Amino acid sequence: MQDIDLKKLVDSLDLETDGSVVYNGTRRELVEEAAAREEATATADGPLLAYTGAHTGRSPNDKFIVDEPSSTDQVWWGEVNRKISRDNFNGLLEKAKNYLAGKDLFVADCFVGSDARYRVGVRVVNEHAWHNLFAQTMFIPLANAEDPESFEVDYTLYHVPDMKADPEVDGTNSGAFVLVDFGQKIILIGGTSYAGEIKKSLFTTMNYLLPLQGVMPMHCSANIGERGDVALFFGLSGTGKTTLSADPERSLIGDDEHGWSDDGIFNFEGGCYAKVIRLSEEAEPQIYATTKMFSTILENVAVDENGALDLDAATHTENTRAAYPLTFIPNTAEGSKGGHPSTIVMLTADAFGVLPPIARMTPAQAMYQFISGYTAKVAGTEKGVTEPQPTFSACFGAPFMVHHPSVYAELLGDKIREHDVKCYLINTGWTGGPHGVGSRIKIGYTRAMVKAALSGALENGAFRTDPIFGLEVPKEVDGVPAEVLDPRSTWSEPQQYDKSANNLATKFNENFRKYEEGASQEIRDAGPKVKAEANA
Repeated sequence: MQDIDLKKLVDSLDLETDGSVVYNGTRRELVEEAAAREEATATADGPLLAYTGAHTGRSPNDKFIVDEPSSTDQVWWGEVNRKISRDNFNGLLEKAKNYLAGKDLFVADCFVGSDARYRVGVRVVNEHAWHNLFAQTMFIPLANAEDPESFEVDYTLYHVPDMKADPEVDGTNSGAFVLVDFGQKIILIGGTSYAGEIKKSLFTTMNYLLPLQGVMPMHCSANIGERGDVALFFGLSGTGKTTLSADPERSLIGDDEHGWSDDGIFNFEGGCYAKVIRLSEEAEPQIYATTKMFSTILENVAVDENGALDLDAATHTENTRAAYPLTFIPNTAEGSKGGHPSTIVMLTADAFGVLPPIARMTPAQAMYQFISGYTAKVAGTEKGVTEPQPTFSACFGAPFMVHHPSVYAELLGDKIREHDVKCYLINTGWTGGPHGVGSRIKIGYTRAMVKAALSGALENGAFRTDPIFGLEVPKEVDGVPAEVLDPRSTWSEPQQYDKSANNLATKFNENFRKYEEGASQEIRDAGPKVKAEANA
């Protein structure tokens, strides 16, 4: 723990408390505090097991951005970025400060971003020890920073999960609230214990700040090969970003959030927040190992009648999570940075069983898929979602994009063209039919396809053009049966495939109309073409 005047610290936060204050607590200290306070349970294997109650996923309808002069013209207002007044925000902030009066506090100073030129210094204030440990896991704690003495508070995050808002008085949608004020540089979260809100509120903040500096913020994982070749993996929750980037043959830069500057890629985070439902030791050994490490946070994971962890059970939610430091993955990239990517992989979990398991894209097709952000919304990722649903999320992360999607699309497109990046679409979803009929594509096949894409082995091979989606599908991939590469041939009734493919193409086109005005003709032409009958 650093030497600091705790009274001055509390005063700087405009708080009054006669309780204890733990500042930049160690991982062991915070685990012990959380267990002693019965906030969470220290398991026999070492991880800390926490339950979040009613909120086991993000609550997008409870997220608001303050409508204030310095940022209002930059924000893409609408269903994603809802307005809340400065008066309502300040009133709820005052309630939160009064709520914290007299309570024990856990405070951590962290960096968000491994590039010193673009990082944000955040001071996190929690009422619970385990949430403070989560913040120090997902961000970069001063203890792990190369230059902790340079820390300055750019943003302050107040976290009061046990306090609820009054919607009629406070202008919120429910008792839960996730509020960001870019003018005052304050984030306020309450009414929900789901730790992911802490992580994503800072991702939202970086998505606002970085484009204003010409840097591309991305909801993607990243790794680097022995040749220094960087790969990016875009995709929503459940599509395989974390799993596929944790590759024993490549070094991990990060699993979820990155920036792309004029010098290359840098990670925002100091840790990983992986889904662990039905986690396989055989298929995902590196992630599985973290579920038995001291101070990993397991969120909403079930235990059996003997008190042993049951990763296969969805007793509380499908959205079970493990939060652990990047250093728990043995081969992590030094400094969490890399050069310009040579390959971009866009991941989707196609619930219709229509898209090919791998396809090469032109830059225009890559931009179309990026703006579309298609996948199947996985059960439990958001409150109220109980089964997979097809969804489109602009930029593979619309809930966290503050500017209009075209801002991010143009930034990405410029960088793809400038650095001649190869782009692939990989479907980790269903084959042989839609969800409920077909089966999930084997992860071994997906890994083989990713390896072939990153190595360049596919570039000189033979391709066929998908008649509806226009994508180039390789005819051969080492380690993958040829019939798997042609989704139509895996259906027992190919005519049903044709119908489903047309239906999905129609959904793509309907969704893209929202963005046509800001897209070039080349990108608009890169979309799928509905046909009366599709023949492979």
